[in-house]
Order: sequence, then C-alpha cells, then structure tokens
Amino acid sequence: MEGTLCAFAARTAAANTRVHFGVAPSWTPITGSKAIVDYISISQALVVADQSSFSRAARIIGVKQSAVSRRIQALEDELGVSLFERQSNGVRLTLAGQRFFERTRSAFAEIDLAVKNAAAAGCGAEGMIRIGVLPSLLSGFLCEVLAEFRETQPGVVFEFSDGPPQKLIARIMARRLDIAFITSGTPAPGCDAEILWSAGICVALPDGHPLAGCDAIDWELLKDEHFVMGREALAAGFDGHATERIARIGVRLSLAMHDISQELVMQFVALGSGLSLLSDNSTAIPYPGVAFRSLVDENDPVSYSAVWLPGNDNPALRRFLSLARAKSAERRETLLP
Repeated sequence: MEGTLCAFAARTAAANTRVHFGVAPSWTPITGSKAIVDYISISQALVVADQSSFSRAARIIGVKQSAVSRRIQALEDELGVSLFERQSNGVRLTLAGQRFFERTRSAFAEIDLAVKNAAAAGCGAEGMIRIGVLPSLLSGFLCEVLAEFRETQPGVVFEFSDGPPQKLIARIMARRLDIAFITSGTPAPGCDAEILWSAGICVALPDGHPLAGCDAIDWELLKDEHFVMGREALAAGFDGHATERIARIGVRLSLAMHDISQELVMQFVALGSGLSLLSDNSTAIPYPGVAFRSLVDENDPVSYSAVWLPGNDNPALRRFLSLARAKSAERRETLLP
C-alpha cells in the first residue's frame, strides 16, 4: 500500500483539531523554555516534502497553497532553519530538512502503527503484522504460511505492502514494516535475513508459439527470442538472471523493460510482443492466450528470504516467523531424494 504514511500525514494535515508537541529546549530561542510546534504544520510540511511541491501538497491536503506556505514559513521560523529550497519548478529539501523529515517520518510511522494497533485491539484482535512482499509472491509457499497462520492465529491482523526489494528494505529500516519477503541476496544492512524457500522459473509465451509444444525449455531455445518484463519480473531480478544466462551462450539478450504490472505484461505476451519470465509460484493465475512452460536452468532456482529488524519485539511477528521456519523445514524434507 504505497503512500500509507503520506496519506496518514495528509489526513492529519487536513484535520481541524490542533495538536501540539513540546519540542526540545534547544529548538527555542528562549533558554530553559519549551517551544510548542504545531503538529499540523509538521504534517503539512511532510506532505510538501513527499510531493516536492507546495501546490501539489495543497491539493492533496485540500487547502489553499498560500495557507500551506504560511504554515511552513511559521514552522521554519520556529525551528530556526530552512527546511526547503524554493525553486521555480518546486521545492527541494535542505540538509536540515532531510534530517528533520527523516526523524518525523519515523515518528509518524510509530503514531500510525499505534492508531492501527489500538483499532485492532478495539476489534478484539491480538496483534498486527505489517508484511512487505514482491507482487508475485502471494502464492505458493508464502500463501500456505499465511493461510495456516490465519487459521491458528485468527486474532492477528495483516497489513500488506508491495514494491521492489530496495523499497521494502527501506520500509523495514524505517519501522514501517515488520517483515518483508524478497529475492535472496538483496542487500539489507542492519537486518536479519533467512532463506525460506526457492522456486523455479517459467517462461510465459503465446499459446500459439512453436515452443508452447515443449514440456520444458532451455536457454539455448530462447537465445533469439525477445523478452518483455514489467515491475514484478524486474523486482525479482529476472532481467539480470536472463542477461547472464543468455550471455553464457554468446548472445546479447533482447529485452524491453516497462513500468507496468504483470497482468499487462501477460497481455503483451498474448499479443505476440515478446516472451516473459516469472516464478512458478505465479503460474496458478491463468491469462488468456498465454502458456507457461518450465525453464530448465541448470538446477539454479530463485530463492526467497524473509527480512526483518533484529530488535523488532512484535510477539505476533515472532510467532509468524516460527511457523514460516517450520514450514520451510517441512518443504526441504519433502524435496530430499
């Protein structure tokens, strides 16, 4: 759910209720006193920072641009620093602004989580787990883990976000997610990571394509084909994987990369615009005019890991990790010869 935090800040920024925080004494020109910073002004400033524009922020908040500008100016005066550099085409953060919003984003994330946990408690829930996933992974192994956990822990609420691995890692670091499931090997400094499962790669091709008659396909048969990949294949690293394998044959990969969903990629495949790659976890969803065939890839499947912060003491997360590890061990045992 991209933009959850921004939406929370925008709701706060547009609220009529004025909430104030006592800010550290070093933020006030009067020694020994406490400055009172308007919470709504911070909220509006956060939306401006996200949008890099006063006008776009004002439209999201639902107030006049001049009102937002006045609030931000008053906030900067109170803090004694400039948060934004005003430019003809928008705004950019100053160094002080970057540091300020890095901390305020974390604060808003914690407040957002507190509100959601309180709401969950009011509904009789026993906890919440914020999960980040690659768009193609909500099937197969992960789907089984989620289904069993929901059955055994019905009081725990799930909140899902999707996106590329780097963005999910950033949300983990900002404590906006409890856990993320991503392609193994993605750099995740300061995080714990554990490989839980692996999956083969499949080729998506028009059902009238000559190779659709094969039970399985190898890279030699694909060396002269054109590929189309969207956000999900790119997030899974299939572009680099295919480039490396085709290069081993001595051929350069023909690839078009687009910022589009897997569903739209499959439509292009059905139209004969190229082939694509996807995890075999994703082949349970049928697409008209598209056939899936296993890719023989030298026993080199793609592995997927869970990533989380070691200091996260969410009890529901710990129970969820325990189940995922147990299911992973069961899966490995069934795959042993």
